[in-house]
Parts: sequence; C-alpha cells; structure tokens
Amino acid sequence: MPGARTWHGGGQVVLCLVLLAGCALPAPPPQPQPEAASGWTPKPGWQAQRYIVAAAHPLAADAGRQILRAGGSALDAAIAVQMVLALVEPQSSGLGGGAFMLVWDGQALAAWDGRETAPAAADERLFLGPDGRPPSVADVTYGGRAVGTPGALKMLEAAHRESGVLPWPRLFEPAIALAEDGFPVGARLHSMLLAEPRLKADPQARAYFFDASGEPWPVGHRLRNPALAALLRDIARQGSDALHRGPVAADLVRRVRSHALPGRLSEADLAGYRPVRREALCAVWRLWRVCGMPPPSSGQLALMQILGIAEHLAMPPVAADGVPGADWLHRHAEASRLAFADRAAHVADPDFVAAPGGGWASLLAPAYLKQRAALVGDRAMPRVTAGQPPGGTVSRAPMAEQPEQGTSHVSVVDALGRAVSLTSSIEAAFGARMMADGGTGLPGGFLLNNQLSDFAWVPADAQGRPVANRVQPGKRPRSSMSPTLVFDAASGRLVMAVGSAGGSHIIQYTARALLGTLAWGMAPQALLAAPNFSLTSGPVLLEAGRFPPATAAALGAKGHAVQEQALTSGTQVVMRSGSTWAGAADPRREGVASGD
Repeated sequence: MPGARTWHGGGQVVLCLVLLAGCALPAPPPQPQPEAASGWTPKPGWQAQRYIVAAAHPLAADAGRQILRAGGSALDAAIAVQMVLALVEPQSSGLGGGAFMLVWDGQALAAWDGRETAPAAADERLFLGPDGRPPSVADVTYGGRAVGTPGALKMLEAAHRESGVLPWPRLFEPAIALAEDGFPVGARLHSMLLAEPRLKADPQARAYFFDASGEPWPVGHRLRNPALAALLRDIARQGSDALHRGPVAADLVRRVRSHALPGRLSEADLAGYRPVRREALCAVWRLWRVCGMPPPSSGQLALMQILGIAEHLAMPPVAADGVPGADWLHRHAEASRLAFADRAAHVADPDFVAAPGGGWASLLAPAYLKQRAALVGDRAMPRVTAGQPPGGTVSRAPMAEQPEQGTSHVSVVDALGRAVSLTSSIEAAFGARMMADGGTGLPGGFLLNNQLSDFAWVPADAQGRPVANRVQPGKRPRSSMSPTLVFDAASGRLVMAVGSAGGSHIIQYTARALLGTLAWGMAPQALLAAPNFSLTSGPVLLEAGRFPPATAAALGAKGHAVQEQALTSGTQVVMRSGSTWAGAADPRREGVASGD
C-alpha cells in the first residue's frame, strides 16, 4: 500500500496511512525490569589458580577472597560475601530476605532452601480488596502486607553447621568492619536511590540513605551503618536467634504491623522459621549434568525445559560474537513460552502442591519435552497452554504474569574444589521500602523483604480452579532464582558455578550463560558482554541497541511481539578453564571476580 508503514507483532499487522504530515506508531512501554539500569562497565574477566569468588560488588568479592585465603571453604566465603552484600547492595538482598543455595563439598550436593514463608495468619485473600479484586501493583509490592518471614540467615547458619570450616564469628568480621568504618556509596546504589520514590516515606530509611534535604548521598560518600554492625556482632556471637528472637524480632514485627499497609507477621513466625535441605534437581544436557534448585524455585525446571525442548528443534548456529539471529531467537522464544506455561500452572511450594506426573522430573522427561517441542512451528504459537506429563492429570488455573524483582548472585570455588552457587533476594529493589534498626535506635539497619508479592494475588480463576502458587499459611512463594552448578556428565568433575539477578528473567540469563559458554564456546566474560535477550510470557525482549534492526523485523514477521529495552541482568560465572578458574561478572552491574 503506498504511503503506509507496517509493523508485525503478536500476530497483528498495524497499518498507518501517511497523509499530509505523516503519522507514527507509539512505541509500547518497556517491560518492567527488576532493577533500573545504571550504566555499563567493561569487565576484563579474571583468572585464578586456586580459588575464586564472583559477586555483585567488589567489597563483597574481596570479603570472600579474605575468607578463602584464611583457609575457609566455598561455603564460608559465600556467607562472608552475603553479609557484605547486605551492607553495600541493600537494594537487592540482605538479612531481611531469603535465598536458595547449592553446596558441593567435593562428594555430595546439597540444595538449601531459605525462601521466605507466609505468616501463619496469612490466607489466600491476603492481596484482595473488599470487592474481591487486588489493589494496585504498588500497594501489593509495598509495605507491611508483603513482608514474609525471612530465611536467608537461618539457611546459611544451618549449612555452616553441617559443612562450615572456619568458625562462624570469623565470617562476619569483614562486614562488621565495613559497617562500622563505612563504605563509599557507588554509582549503582546512588542511581537506584534517585529512581526510588517510596523509600523516603520510611523514617529509618530516609535518615540513612538521604541527606537532610532528601537527596541521596552522593557517589563516594562514606556511608556507615552502626545498627547493622551491632546486629552482625550479635549474630556472630549468638547465631540466627539474634535476628529471629528477642528485641530485633519484636522491632521487626512492630514495624510490619504498624505500617499504613499492615502485615500479619508475628514473633512466632520468626522464631519458628526452619530452612529446608532439599535434594538438588539435576538433568543431563548434552555432555553436562546441570543441577539446580527444586520447587519452590521454578528456575531449574524452566531452565532445563527451555534447553531440553530446544534440543528437539533445528536451532541455527550462533555467530562467534554471541548475537543470535531471528530464526534462533524464534525457536528459543517458543521453547521459553512452553516452559513458562508449565511454570504458571504447575510450580509452587512442594509442601503444599503435588508435582504433576508423580514427580518434578516428569516435566523434564525426554519424551515429554519432545512432545512439547512438536508444538513449535515456523510462526509464533497463537496460544500456549501448560502440558500434562504422563502419570496424572492436574487441573489448576495458570498464574497470571506478575512482576518479580531484585536479587543478587554469588559463585564460589575454593582450593579443594568445593563450590557454592547462592542467589539471595528481598524481591523488589529496596524490598518493602521498610528499614529496621533492631530496636537499637542507631542509624541504618536492614531492609525488609516484600516476597509475599511473589504469590498469586488472585487465588483462583473465574471457574474456581485454584492457582498452585496462591497464598497459604507457612507456604513459600514460587521463585525464579536459579543457582546452578554444572558437572561433566561422564567424569562428575565440577565445570561451572553460575546464576543471575533479574527477577523472572533470571531463568533466561542463566540459560544464556550455559548456552554461550558450553554450546557456543565463548569465554565467560565475553558471553556476559554479548547482547541480552529474554522472554517470560510476554514479548520477546532484545537489549536495546545491541541487535540489527532486521532481527526485530524478522521476529515480527513470524508473529512475535518484540520490545527493545535495557535488560539489567546481574550474572556471575565461575568456570573451569584448563587447570585454572575463569571468573566473570556482568558489565551491567558493579560486580567483579576475585581469587588467587
């Protein structure tokens, strides 16, 4: 048609007649990202002979290196790293949140679940208003109502009790020193504070993060946290009870229950929290045994479904620069859509929801993945629904797409080849935007999570079918966190520790790390510098300015909606490189790798 422009996406064609002044199609709004973009810092990649840690902040990685130099294990180092991250990267994780962790001791693999739990007083109508509808996204993700019982500290303590090497108090020394002496505010924290409108409403947080005029402390400002230092000293002496019982627990509950959007957390919830030592979920992919967390994490299941379905598709080769073409992205997107449909229908806390097909591995069975792959054609599927693996039929409503937000990842290998892959979170950037000082009256403290917003806000569909991931007392919300350890399938030798930040996009970022290094042959740091792409259940997302314009056009012609925008992954990789270890950190954030 003369004088017309055509866009393809989501199976629709939009025609815009150009008259005298012409016309333009407004760009769709960007998909919400877990944390705002804060620039790009080229990273060199790192090599180490004996041990190495990759973490989201240089001070955290240095703390891990200190512990490894002192003869600590990978687990010891990961605990020290996490304590420093609670101080220097408070928007992403901390004592007020939860975590998943894989621990390889050289002989056996443990999967530790420190995910938050819903309070005993919670119910499936937690986020519904009087009219039976959920309130705004902001009101769901902000305030006391969204605060779950934190579990990260209890999990780390239980794992250390089982396989720690250095004494527990030693692991807190780097974080205590930094909290007392202060650390320079980095560009990322400063930019995140500039973009955060609600944090100032909390008096404790306002006094700590902002100056007297309400402006975020400038880059380079030395920020001290005496309240956190005091709490860390107590935890070093008393263990996790210093947080989960007594005055700190009472202060935390008071803040949650007195908020303008009050929550239901109790001191009994905090005292009764128990981490769970689960069996890792492993699957063979090509030459490797890839191990991750079972539910309530959806990460390993969706990750291995995407990779497994793609094995049955004619995936075109990817160029040496790690930029996939439209045909590859089409097939990957379709495999992802199938995996996320299963995730929406089936995956939730296994203590509350039975696995389809008699076990979670049924979703990874080769015959089932081949059946799912057969649904993929040359064009985007108009509608994608969950599958039913053999062994039983489950009738549940799929969970609607909801935002999933901030996280941090740590990968560690020690001098004896032991390894940890740890992903931790307080959910949104700055969590519930509530800060607790533990009743000390001192400046600073720690931020509380808003992880209950990871539950389905609406517990059932119009037909009354329940959503697997609905709120229930004591239940752990579904997560996308994907801490991963990779082994040579033939020899059992450790190959890689990997994971990422990024909300629901964690799954895609971790898949990209495995594909880029193990399938495409890229060095870890080169892979992390290559363009990001992602898809959950919405449009195909391409990192802005990193793909040829023809790629988006070709995907549109195949029926995909395409959105180009910033994709702020936070991937950390440690990978065997001959007789040494290669460490890599995402250039989109401020992490590094450090080792000897």
